[in-house]
Amino acid sequence: MKKSIILAASATLLLSACGSLGSSSSSSATSAAGSALGSIISAATNGNTIGNILSSVIGTDKLSASDLCGTWRYSGPGCAFTSENALAKAGGEVAATEIKQKLNSEYKSLGFSSSNTYIQLNSDKTFTAKVDGKSLSGTYTYTESNSQIVLKGLLLSVTGYAKRSDGGISLLFESKKLLTLLQTVASLSGNSALETVGDLSKNYSGVRLGFDMKK
Repeated sequence: MKKSIILAASATLLLSACGSLGSSSSSSATSAAGSALGSIISAATNGNTIGNILSSVIGTDKLSASDLCGTWRYSGPGCAFTSENALAKAGGEVAATEIKQKLNSEYKSLGFSSSNTYIQLNSDKTFTAKVDGKSLSGTYTYTESNSQIVLKGLLLSVTGYAKRSDGGISLLFESKKLLTLLQTVASLSGNSALETVGDLSKNYSGVRLGFDMKK
């Protein structure tokens, strides 16, 4: 399974790079493209990265309902794909890392931090949360079979996904739903409208975006 994901990702990237090489008459452009391709394939086939590739697919390491309980604080942008096929087409863990880097600048502009962005998920299926200091509360349901979490409150009703991440969990959403949430926060905070989330949804099929969180 691991080999098939890596090979598919590498093949996709190779074809993309070949197209770029064929359309360029500049030797410097050829060299740059070749160097970039080499870096991508090296990262995608690195032993440490193989595990990261598999962890970037929702549902590969399911959380139980009890695993979710507790207070989770923002630690950085979150990203995962809906299937191994979607991940491979996007280019593997390299794409996931790139997406997180692009989200990071948007999140920084909103001022997200572990102190002002967190969620407390209780065993009685209630939750309290803050997003950039804006308070939210309500109830939630979690379906272990598909890792789906539904948050409902007076000012919020959103369906997302929960997955295990490095040292914590990720709460992830369809890009349009995340964009709506972030734009709402941005307007309340006086920041300008966000663009990166919308761009990412156009460039990457099957991606889910959100927040990496730790206790």
